Amino acid sequence: MTDSIAVRSLFASYRILFIMNKIISAVAIAIALACFVSVHAQTISEKAREIQNSAIVIDTHADTPQRFLDENYDIGSTDPKDTGHISLDKAKAGNLGAEFFSIWVEPETNQGHFARHTLDLIDSVYEQAARHPDRMMMAFSVDDIERAHREHKLAALLGIEGGHSIENDVRLLRDFYRLGVRYMTLSWSNTNEWADSSGDINNPKVEHHNGLTDGGKQIVLEMNRLGMLVDISHVADKTFYDAIAVSKAPLIASHSSARALTNHPRNMTDDMLRAVARNGGVVQVNFYNAFIDENYRKAAEAQAKDRDAAVKAYTDQLKAAGKTVTYLDSDRIEREWAAKIPRPPLSSLIDHIDHIAKIAGIDHVGLGSDFDGVSGATPAGIDSAADLPKITQALLDRGYSADDIRKILGGNLLRVFGEAERVSREMQAGK
Repeated sequence: MTDSIAVRSLFASYRILFIMNKIISAVAIAIALACFVSVHAQTISEKAREIQNSAIVIDTHADTPQRFLDENYDIGSTDPKDTGHISLDKAKAGNLGAEFFSIWVEPETNQGHFARHTLDLIDSVYEQAARHPDRMMMAFSVDDIERAHREHKLAALLGIEGGHSIENDVRLLRDFYRLGVRYMTLSWSNTNEWADSSGDINNPKVEHHNGLTDGGKQIVLEMNRLGMLVDISHVADKTFYDAIAVSKAPLIASHSSARALTNHPRNMTDDMLRAVARNGGVVQVNFYNAFIDENYRKAAEAQAKDRDAAVKAYTDQLKAAGKTVTYLDSDRIEREWAAKIPRPPLSSLIDHIDHIAKIAGIDHVGLGSDFDGVSGATPAGIDSAADLPKITQALLDRGYSADDIRKILGGNLLRVFGEAERVSREMQAGK
């Protein structure tokens, strides 16, 4: 009897082990399959690599100068722990050929010295180029971008984000052009003295102008004369229509997406997209999750009150301790809150590129990532400039031709930049 029980117990033990082995094997197979699918989904085909490497890839908006200035960040950094979007190695891995570095002056903390801080940020980009002359060069024209491409260097260009930087002085606008600034966003999230912003258009405490003032229209024309691209990202809708009516050169939206897909005032309506097409301009799609995914936008909006309170509490604590508060301090807290919301898939970004290409036309869409300004809030798979080939692969998968992909990657922006240069020459010649 005892032997019989022992035998039955032994068989039961073997049966349990057999079942456990099957479960473990099934889990192992599932994990292996998931890993395969994940790797396969991110595989860049030989054709996509060929397109990426043959294109002049241009991104029209990166906030890395804040890091240069406030963190003493070196763009040549090889630190594997660095979570920034832009470095020379990451740019090379993604074949990023030209970057417009954003010269953004936070209006509240820099009251009274907008122009001075603008100069500090401009200088920070020049210093990076001087530190790495073999891999990076300052660029001021289409020819410079093409030369940098031939020499396998990152072309560094400058774009002022927010018309408040010129302190209502057209002479400063000209000075900034002489220093290399090649676009200016007419407003940031704050309405200035001559251009309404989408960021505060519904705030009754802010004095608005119903678009551009007469002085603002003259600034647009002076930008045309100089050859500085007029950027309408961030502006109120009426400001957009005023600018497009006044400008003699094609406009750009340096980092905006499609409002039909994601209902954010920073994005552009289909009517605005068509207007840009008629103007000959280009809309550079922003990678920020709240601009490219409606579910993410709603989640971010729902946490806004608590997030802003957390940012204020942290910065107030720094001020109380006698420390200088920088943009990066608030950005650190905002990244923590962004991490609480699941990242949307890469397809959300591609949907916006696809939509703008369909509404405005293939000649009027490009890339304006907002890298280093939206840390932690880019779509899944886009963690830095090194991941740009994934966009090419995704476009290829949707049936875009190699020529059309090259337009999106940078060809369209080069065309618009060249048109702005042509208009400038004609205006200066009195034609």
